[in-house]
Amino acid sequence: MRARLNASGWETSERLSHRENLTLQGRAALDKLLAANKRLHIAYLLKESFGQLWDYEKEGWARKFFENWKAALKWQRLAPYEEFARMIENHWDGITAHCQPENKVPLGFVEGLNNKIRVLQRRAYGLRDEEYLRLKVPTCMLPEI
Repeated sequence: MRARLNASGWETSERLSHRENLTLQGRAALDKLLAANKRLHIAYLLKESFGQLWDYEKEGWARKFFENWKAALKWQRLAPYEEFARMIENHWDGITAHCQPENKVPLGFVEGLNNKIRVLQRRAYGLRDEEYLRLKVPTCMLPEI
């Protein structure tokens, strides 16, 4: 007989977290959930292992990892994962560009730039000249004279 699990007291966001980010209680609940459902356990392992793709610096190794990941997916009957694999296939050029060390941009820089762009958009509210806003974005990062 299958165990029925009650998720009360366990946040939904914790269910989607990486194992290392879970609390002790969250890990215990996750272990109980994964023990009760084999397909869910396999899906969780595939999700966790896919994160390794972003650590590769060489395209060939990243491709080999992805091919092995797809082979592990082959007989699992996980349609959303198969769709995800097709999407990754379609965007492979961008993923390999990310693998090159010179293309990795710190997230703090990206967040800061997005924040500056939002501030510029707020200031430009009511302006009709879109080109002016486009010119302001690259210049917002220049040091003041």
